[in-house]
Amino acid sequence: MLSVEDWSEIRRLHRAEGVPIKEISRRLGVARNTVRSALRAPGPPRRERGPRGSLADAVEPQVRALLAQFPR
Repeated sequence: MLSVEDWSEIRRLHRAEGVPIKEISRRLGVARNTVRSALRAPGPPRRERGPRGSLADAVEPQVRALLAQFPR
């Protein structure tokens, strides 16, 4: 995934300095299609994560049932 810093550097090089896509690709070590998509993007890349469950979520009902059966 492209970082916000790389995204802004790609846009700066291309728009302010007029560096070709192929040269930006070489300088930053990313694919030309990555450079193209960064130039087309309306804003910086966002990293969105979905909610993650706990490992205990799978067995929580059984644990609660056992605790209800055998209270302290």
